[in-house]
Amino acid sequence: MLNFESDYIEGAHPKVLDALVKTNFQALSGYGVDEYSASAKEKIAKACQCTNAQITFITGGTQTNQLVISSMLKQYQGVVAATTGHVSLHEGGAIEYTGHKVLTVPGHEGKMKAEELNQYLTDFFNDGNNEHMVFPGMVYISYPTEYGTLYSKKELEDISKVCKEYKLPLFLDGARLGYGLMSNSCDLSLADIAALCDVFYIGGTKVGALCGEAVVFTKNNEPEHFVNLTKKHGALLAKGRLNGIQFDTLFTDNLYFEISKNAIDMAELMKNGFKSAGYSFLLDSPTNQQFIILENKKMEELSKNVRFCFWEKVDETHTAVRFATSWATTKEKVEELLNLI
Repeated sequence: MLNFESDYIEGAHPKVLDALVKTNFQALSGYGVDEYSASAKEKIAKACQCTNAQITFITGGTQTNQLVISSMLKQYQGVVAATTGHVSLHEGGAIEYTGHKVLTVPGHEGKMKAEELNQYLTDFFNDGNNEHMVFPGMVYISYPTEYGTLYSKKELEDISKVCKEYKLPLFLDGARLGYGLMSNSCDLSLADIAALCDVFYIGGTKVGALCGEAVVFTKNNEPEHFVNLTKKHGALLAKGRLNGIQFDTLFTDNLYFEISKNAIDMAELMKNGFKSAGYSFLLDSPTNQQFIILENKKMEELSKNVRFCFWEKVDETHTAVRFATSWATTKEKVEELLNLI
């Protein structure tokens, strides 16, 4: 059975596993206060070219989104996201569970537009009844988006400018950050993201780690007593070494970016193969997620040999499905898929 269901279906990169095994019997301090976590933080800060970086390792993406958003918002505030944003759709109400509403603006192939964000904020603060409403307290975007699309540097600059005008922190979800940065369509660097965002995270779960995300507060703006808040959310890992060792390995010798490039190369091979076979796409994704439109009977037939992800119905006879490549996807597996179609 071929599996292109998601980009976290494999375990971890062999170098990550090797590092975990080699350090297994070292006695290290808990809660992320260990030499490997410290080393990883130094490497990440250097890669971000951010001297004010404050970095914390969290085990999963939902934990990270919930923790960052709830710790930065005041009681009466919510977070602004695109209607298609991960926190809007696929977070199981985790943000609302903390008492903070997700406020939405239109999504355009996964992205919000700076002008629509600006209009939303202008309208809210000019509304005479806004004391009876949830106040926007921060802005959330993801890179890549849930549709595999990318913000250009200009688009991110424009959103950042709106956030600064309204004094709202900009939070970038980087669960698939490596795949975005290594896309042939990317015109952003990790340093650009650090400069334009107030907080973002570098995804490990989907990019070569067993688990783990690296949260980066970029303006010396980490919430007060963030360790305490992390523990309150059940997100403080006693064996914090597990995340530290993994990220220390991923940010040694450019490994994180090299393995991310593999996912892009395999996605391009897949995309070209589907195009050559005459298939249509829901949209043009430049990253590791490809959204193919299948005739329903073909989808049922293909599902006998391949795992992929349902995305949305296109019409009564066609469905858009997602095929995802990862750091571990091989050329042989992609060619086997293309032979099947």
